[in-house]
Amino acid sequence: MTTEIQQPVERPRRLTLRSVLLGLLLAVPNAYWITVVEVRWYTLDGTCLPLFITPVFFLFLLVMGDYALRALAPGVWRRYRLSQQELLTTYIVLVIGTVLAGHDLYQNMFGAIGHAAYFATPENNWKSLFFPFLPSYWLVSDPTALKAYYLGGVSPYNPRYWGPFIQPILLWGAFISTLILICGCINVLIKSQWKDNERLAFPIVQLPVAMTEPDAQNGGIVGGKLLTSKLMWTGFAFAALIDLINGLHNLYPSLPYFEMVKQYNIGQYLTARPWNAVSDSNMSMYPFAIGLAFFVPLDLSFSCWFFFVARKLFQVFGAATGMDGPGNAGFPYFQQQASGAWIAWGLTIVWALRKQITATWRIAFDRVTNGAIENRSLYRGAYFGIAAGSIVLAIFSWKIGLSLRIGLLFFAIYFLLSITITRVRAELGTPHEIYFVNPRLILVTLLGSQAIGAQSLTVLSVMYWFNRGYRCHPMPNQLEAMKMGDDARIKQSSMLWLLLIAFAWGTAAAYWANLHVTIAEGAAARAVGFKKWVGSESFDQLGGWLQTPTRVNPTQMLYIGIGFLMVVFLRVMRGSFLWWPFHPAGYALSVSFAMDYFWFCFFIAWLAKLLIVRFGGMKAHNAMVPFFLGLVLGDYVVGSIWALFGPLMHLSAYKIYI
Repeated sequence: MTTEIQQPVERPRRLTLRSVLLGLLLAVPNAYWITVVEVRWYTLDGTCLPLFITPVFFLFLLVMGDYALRALAPGVWRRYRLSQQELLTTYIVLVIGTVLAGHDLYQNMFGAIGHAAYFATPENNWKSLFFPFLPSYWLVSDPTALKAYYLGGVSPYNPRYWGPFIQPILLWGAFISTLILICGCINVLIKSQWKDNERLAFPIVQLPVAMTEPDAQNGGIVGGKLLTSKLMWTGFAFAALIDLINGLHNLYPSLPYFEMVKQYNIGQYLTARPWNAVSDSNMSMYPFAIGLAFFVPLDLSFSCWFFFVARKLFQVFGAATGMDGPGNAGFPYFQQQASGAWIAWGLTIVWALRKQITATWRIAFDRVTNGAIENRSLYRGAYFGIAAGSIVLAIFSWKIGLSLRIGLLFFAIYFLLSITITRVRAELGTPHEIYFVNPRLILVTLLGSQAIGAQSLTVLSVMYWFNRGYRCHPMPNQLEAMKMGDDARIKQSSMLWLLLIAFAWGTAAAYWANLHVTIAEGAAARAVGFKKWVGSESFDQLGGWLQTPTRVNPTQMLYIGIGFLMVVFLRVMRGSFLWWPFHPAGYALSVSFAMDYFWFCFFIAWLAKLLIVRFGGMKAHNAMVPFFLGLVLGDYVVGSIWALFGPLMHLSAYKIYI
């Protein structure tokens, strides 16, 4: 048995007050900016991506400001310069605020809590179908407030308009805080396994860490290695030039336009059957997506685009054989395949964590010492936090009218998906918009709407807004923040307090920004990107289920089983044979909408990485890293500039995504 020599490490440091205050200060304009561009103007879509755009832009400004201060006033710079720890602290606060203000969290809530009362009509018959089951205290029904909210043109600071929103948003804030608490406690328990034992890559943190890494050869200035790289600025200029030209074309249509960068429907040329089954197939070459995909392991990037193409060919096969006929309207059952795939993937992840959970439990409660005694209070607090959060969720389920059986199944699926998405980000860094996979749809498929009951089905629909798309899921962002904190030698206890403060402040900022923008502009009047569709998906489908109850469909169950077994098979083969080229994550991602926008970007990044490694080895791969980081940074910076220009000029400016 060999004994590993422990190298001396830098002692963990506490947070600095100025970095926390700077993050909290910037979090307010960040939340407002996100709300304006995504709710009012529907541009940028920066919170749809695993690496959020606006925090990177703010970080870029801070780092470049550090460079400028060093050049213009070296004495002042030496006194007031921000360290990597401080820059990452500010960045983490901005990321957490972005989670809450972004596409799939509180934006969705504001699109749903007043929808049923405002859009109920005699034609849709909602009042008799499910209004008796609605938890009224969690929703907004005041006619004056709803009219102001949807039509706008009034002061957002008149309490007659925002007052009726206070009780529902406080209740939902307490509920989401409970979910966030449980997710954070789970992260505390699993972090050491994924970060230290398995040494997962955490691709999403590569850019912010590289932007803030001190350069010892350049006076210790942060980001020196990356920002003095010619390859980085080459990639930056390439992406920035594309965005500049396309942005000018958006203003002056006679100018040239790089159409293939954005979503381009290649299926429009497939008009004959059976090929017209994939007539809605898009491809894109987003520079930022190619840059991020370069950091995805080769086997996964290959699997992502391969299984997406295979998915399309399966649709063609179905059209050729008549499997998509009138009697099989659900074909090719991607929702069911994706549900089975993600459940299987999640169960294998949780099973692999069993030893870690046992070890943390022993450290917390069994008085064992194995070199991690300093984590006893941390693990003990995590377990108590999970227990307390579970009690709160049980009380919530009882108060809101969710039956015990359905509540247990719902939260079990939600947290299983949460852990799986967090693993996706930590290991692979891929997009995870699994729109096809949500607890409500899974439960209706497995049990049928009648077995769930009108009361619980209504409650599931009221809660649909926070488990619809998962692009702004808090759990992976928490774990990445902990990873960055460890890299910057920030004390774990200080990082947990930072996350707590950031979530509380970010919630308040997101609430203010959404109410300000929608009441002033009108959610249904001038807000182009308002989330009306979230409310429609919640309650239109609910009304359909209550009018025409669904039973368990054997074909849908079959495809859930196919998705489940496919992931198990790929996992077994991957563990048994080193030469096996297919990653189970590639299949799960490709059938769940996550790859619809990015499959061709993954193909380009996979091909580039394969050729670089094949002919230049890892040395060439590492040398090219700044170029691909530059693609991301250039796309994000110029995209952010257009997202500032548009609202300031009161027009819909060019957006780099979708």
